[in-house]
Amino acid sequence: MINFEQQDYKDHWENVYETKNPDEVSWTQKIPQTSLELIEEASKDKSSKIIDIGGGDSNLTDFLLEKGFKDISVLDISAKALEKAKERLGIQAEHVDWIATNITEFEPNRTYDIWHDRAAFHFLTTDEEVQKYVEIVRNTVSDTLIIGTFSVDGPQKCSGLQISQYDKESLKAVFSPDFELVKSFTEDHITPFNTVQNFIFCQFKKK
Repeated sequence: MINFEQQDYKDHWENVYETKNPDEVSWTQKIPQTSLELIEEASKDKSSKIIDIGGGDSNLTDFLLEKGFKDISVLDISAKALEKAKERLGIQAEHVDWIATNITEFEPNRTYDIWHDRAAFHFLTTDEEVQKYVEIVRNTVSDTLIIGTFSVDGPQKCSGLQISQYDKESLKAVFSPDFELVKSFTEDHITPFNTVQNFIFCQFKKK
């Protein structure tokens, strides 16, 4: 059962994707180069099972399909965001598993080789939400976890919402019981309105 607070949160994101174009939201990337490189590096072959958390109508799916990946899932709280992505992809959208749900309510019925999350995890601001996320990841990811989130030098809010900032050590502490940190680096994201957001990316391997 969804409580009112969760429903308000979903309504917020549906409104964002109903009213704004990609060039009007800060997270848009024309070419998600870092995410692509990390996923390609982690994948054993093109049949690797990949899930993109908070993928919305990101261009990442387009590029993964173009590169020949065959098992792609995209999860987002906003059904409207996924609708936009499907419209853009046309017939290719049939090759993607689209999942409209809040990540903390995700009940996967399969495992994934690669879990990718750029800019969703930092919206979890309570211990309860983070622990639920960690539990889902623990039970769902068989090989690689890729997290891209606002760093301690990044924004404190996004889309009008409070976020949680991270550095390498704090992300490692969250996931280390089950995952080993393979690499970590920070990166400046230039938004469509030419502002700078500092992200930290961490790639983990299942222990």
